[in-house]
Amino acid sequence: MWFDRERFPLIEDAVAKLAAGYSNLPADDSAPDWDAIKDVLGRTAERLHDNFPYGHPLYAGQMLKPPHPVAQLAYWLATFINPNNHALDGGRASSAMEKEVVAELAGMFGFGEQHLGHLTSGGTMANLEALYVAGQEREGVILASEQAHYTHSRISGVLRLPFESVPVDRFARMDMDALEQRLKQGGVSTIVATLGTTAAGAVDPLVDIIRLAREHGVRVHVDSAYGGYFMLAEGLSEKAVMAYGMIREADSVVIDPHKHGLQPYGCGCILFRDPKVGRHYAHDSPYTYFSSDELHLGEISLECSRAGAAAVALWATHQLLPPERGGEFANDLDRCLTAAHQLHGDLAQSEHWQTFMPPELDIILFAEKGGDSASVSARSQAIFEAAAKQDLHIAVARFPRALIEPWWPQLEWNSDSITLLRSCLMKPEHLHWLPEIRNRLEESLN
Repeated sequence: MWFDRERFPLIEDAVAKLAAGYSNLPADDSAPDWDAIKDVLGRTAERLHDNFPYGHPLYAGQMLKPPHPVAQLAYWLATFINPNNHALDGGRASSAMEKEVVAELAGMFGFGEQHLGHLTSGGTMANLEALYVAGQEREGVILASEQAHYTHSRISGVLRLPFESVPVDRFARMDMDALEQRLKQGGVSTIVATLGTTAAGAVDPLVDIIRLAREHGVRVHVDSAYGGYFMLAEGLSEKAVMAYGMIREADSVVIDPHKHGLQPYGCGCILFRDPKVGRHYAHDSPYTYFSSDELHLGEISLECSRAGAAAVALWATHQLLPPERGGEFANDLDRCLTAAHQLHGDLAQSEHWQTFMPPELDIILFAEKGGDSASVSARSQAIFEAAAKQDLHIAVARFPRALIEPWWPQLEWNSDSITLLRSCLMKPEHLHWLPEIRNRLEESLN
């Protein structure tokens, strides 16, 4: 399905139908130099060879999931118009589509009909908007776990908000004792809970975070840019199910449809439970809103120009694969979970591999047994490179000693951190490809 060509006739038919909607306009006979374009496209394709095979099941490293054909084709179709969802005048149909898909995502998380939200260019911008509103709503420190995405500390710096990290437990989740002690000291504005850390796939205990936040009068923002869609899956642990079920009580939540949502880059989403926070976006730029009095997406966004094609692609994907429990989309997420648990279990039983915390989502961590922490780090890098020569693409990630030592007490430590191998099994096809992945991992040891 990665490079199949069956999709090409579909776009031809769709473009013809799109053009029919503008048949009343006078003909425009201008045309580009198609021969020159063909030549440039050929050279472009050759340059693009210098990439890893992100869409193939043997790519099991970073968080790169190929867009669904319907998303790719819908995005391409929309670019023939190139709508801008900053204002209704720039993207009438695509703005309406965006409102529909944002409402569907809000419903998935359990937010009410009076939510506020929009699509963004990605998780970083979505999280920036969440922390911007948090800073406007309440003064104080932003707290996030040591395993939270680095974007939160960086965004806090951009916004000139004080930021502090909270230690994690042995499962890479935010430590509740440490959080409670910090809250007792006062001065906290917002807790960032991560449901799906990007390094280990950990799910922070949102039930306890919400409880502590309410006791201390603190806001809660949920960063589920990576893991948000997993709330539709059936194969989560009981603790993860409880955590996802509490998103509805958070003040804001972020999700990235360009990760598990099968979208092309970039497509993120920010949602606020209380629509009254829209007052923090107040601005005056009347030249962009000359033909409509209706509230538009540019009035509730820090970004200005935004690709309407992203909304069109997500809308088309929701039409084909609704984000609901028990559907095809959710079942594919469960296949990713199953693949991660199976590979983790197989490696744990092997005499060659050391595994760590059981996967909560679809990310697993492992390393070759033997040696000290420095040599393990060196071997992880060597195996990463050897696997790539076998056309198996995994990843490496660095972790602090305090997080890994409880899982590997017999390891001799001569460094404060360690580099492990990391695999993200975010394609449902990975489940079928596990035997091939395991074989190539073993071959990479030689």
